[in-house]
Amino acid sequence: MNHRAIALGLACLASFVTFGAAAQGLRPAGAAGAGLRTAPAAPSFTLPAPGAGTALRQADFIVAVVNSEPVTNNEVRARATRIAQQMAQQGLALPSGDLLAREVLERLIVEKIQLQLAREAGMRVDDFAVGQAEESVAKQNSVSVAEMHRRLAADGIGKERFREELRNQLLLQRLRERDVQSRVRVSDLDVDQYLREQQSGADASKLEINLGHILVVVPENASPGQVAERQARAQRAADKVRAGEDFAAVASEFSDAAEAKTAGGLLGMRPADRYPELFVSATAQLPVGGIAGPVRSAAGFHVLKVADKTTAGVPTLVTQSHARHILLRTGPQLTESAAAARLADYRRRIMAGQADFAELAREHSQDGSAKQGGDLGWANPGRYVPEFEQAMNALKPGEVSEPLASRFGVHLIQLVERREAKLTQREQRDMARDTVREKKVEEAFATWVQELRGRAYVEYRDVPQ
Repeated sequence: MNHRAIALGLACLASFVTFGAAAQGLRPAGAAGAGLRTAPAAPSFTLPAPGAGTALRQADFIVAVVNSEPVTNNEVRARATRIAQQMAQQGLALPSGDLLAREVLERLIVEKIQLQLAREAGMRVDDFAVGQAEESVAKQNSVSVAEMHRRLAADGIGKERFREELRNQLLLQRLRERDVQSRVRVSDLDVDQYLREQQSGADASKLEINLGHILVVVPENASPGQVAERQARAQRAADKVRAGEDFAAVASEFSDAAEAKTAGGLLGMRPADRYPELFVSATAQLPVGGIAGPVRSAAGFHVLKVADKTTAGVPTLVTQSHARHILLRTGPQLTESAAAARLADYRRRIMAGQADFAELAREHSQDGSAKQGGDLGWANPGRYVPEFEQAMNALKPGEVSEPLASRFGVHLIQLVERREAKLTQREQRDMARDTVREKKVEEAFATWVQELRGRAYVEYRDVPQ
């Protein structure tokens, strides 16, 4: 199995190590149709390299106390190991062991403060959502759930511990969505100022790019022959796309990266500084459509395509999706598991030709789009939260997704059609609004975290002698 950083099936590679989480609110302010707002990527979990757990199994001790709850040395070491793996696989320079440990400790302290707040508020994550995230982790690591648990157990991470960590990360998402993202507002003046800044300062620091990515992994301690074989494989992929073959098809055939199967190899439009420096430098002089590589990193060989780039923050040509959905809201009377079972039955009836998606949406959906048969209209990339967009992107026109959980309930999605479209001025402005909103969410989140940290009682403990 290729040990690589993955998102919980809820997100793309928006950041390598992040506190960010996806907002899952329906119907943006001022929008006529029901849509899911974009937001930072969901938290990630890296499967450990073989044998990594052995070093962690040692005498444990408390390194900090957070509002009477301990943080242990083994918690810090386990998290630091995963982050170090993730950074190495992305070709990023690693900080010193002591610096990484201190940063991880602070991160764990902040997470514990947030988890305590969520539990005090009575927030919880249903087993269905945990199972959904668990399946996504396995899928994006190209293994079965059973094989994933076997690999984790071999490194000292039991099934229940793994599921509990997923549950905590999902709980953190929902808390941030409730307390931060749902409160951020973007005015027309904010959008006007952003567009003026982009137009007047279109320099390299404002570059945004969407890269197609093919990764041919080189195993650790690979022999020269193995390295040469993997390089040749990457070169064949590069030759095919340079010859005009469809990038998504070549990525599906050659790439070991998760996005090859879920997004046609595309990493998504984002600021250049949110890509690895290797990717940016390799593609800096290329036009849209240009191909770079193979280039080598610690993870393996990469082939890169410039799918889109802009210094104005908004692309002009995009692939739009037309979808509809059925939403069942959860609560004391309807658990996520029960909602998912009901939607799974709707899906079975639709697939068997016994029911029509639009009619079921009109009758059962608890979203404002129900009157339109669940129709969400045409949407640009990034309009939906990562988990919704990922599920939708995996569909072909006419297909219906499996039930999908969010903090608002459980969804069933049908992709109606896709098209290539040139954005109107209004659509460009809407995408700019989403960009501004994401920036404001990040700023609000940083402030919110500082406030939580300042109100908490934190006691650091000395290392036992």
